[in-house]
Amino acid sequence: MPHCLKNKSMCHYVTMLLCGKKLTWLLIWVWVFLSIDTNAASVDTVSVYSNAMHKAFKCVVIKPDSYKKNKVQYPVVYLLHGYDGWYSNWIIREPKLKDYADSYDILIVCPDGGKSSWYLDSPLDPTMKYETYISTEVPEYIDKHYRTIKNRKARAITGLSMGGHGALFIAFRHPQIFGACGSISGLTDLRSAGNKYELSKRIGDTIQNADNWKKYSVINLVEKYPRDSLAIIIDCGTGDQFYLINRQLHEKMLQLKIPHDYTERPGKHEWPYWKNSIQYHLLFFKNYFRLREKE
Repeated sequence: MPHCLKNKSMCHYVTMLLCGKKLTWLLIWVWVFLSIDTNAASVDTVSVYSNAMHKAFKCVVIKPDSYKKNKVQYPVVYLLHGYDGWYSNWIIREPKLKDYADSYDILIVCPDGGKSSWYLDSPLDPTMKYETYISTEVPEYIDKHYRTIKNRKARAITGLSMGGHGALFIAFRHPQIFGACGSISGLTDLRSAGNKYELSKRIGDTIQNADNWKKYSVINLVEKYPRDSLAIIIDCGTGDQFYLINRQLHEKMLQLKIPHDYTERPGKHEWPYWKNSIQYHLLFFKNYFRLREKE
């Protein structure tokens, strides 16, 4: 065989070999991509209209991978953002929420609470009805549009900072809706904030409206522990500016003999702490849901 033909044959063989390897690697990457794409929790962004406030707000709904495969109903955890946050704050900052939804087989709902609503029905501003929105209107929408277990024993609510206070506040005032609640770094005594965080816009000044600051603070609301017992989890970092008021809340709940889980660990008022904390809240709620299933 001529030398040039030998070289051409060899080149053709090498080219085929390299193409084969490339094709093999391409197929492997396609398989990996499809595996990731089809075996993971999914995230919906929906619009939930508020009759109380006459407007719609966006909301994130995280569904476990099993949701599209099974026809069963799911428990729901409502996850509230903090001051100056928004509906997608949690999923942007902590994408692992999708993993947790898969691991615990739950829906996670992140509604919009406005920049500084404090999740209250403001006694001063009739356009701010976020307690009604989060406690009633959002759960009604979720129950109507998703396969949920429509029972307080299959609903929990938690959040960070403003959302931590809001979650406890709403659960204590609406125990017929929520069976479990939590707070991460929550401002559990509004009076400690003074004139910060636009609280005076929601409940008035601390002098003429002093009663509002007391009435809307979780640390006082716990004195009216609901008949329908709540499963409660609270935590705060020891370097957090809200650490002392969380410890005070914990001590008061001990005095009132209100069952709850309380944890303090190293950390500040920042996302690294909150991202670590949320996994414990979701595990706590999953265990609560599992126990309630047996009743």
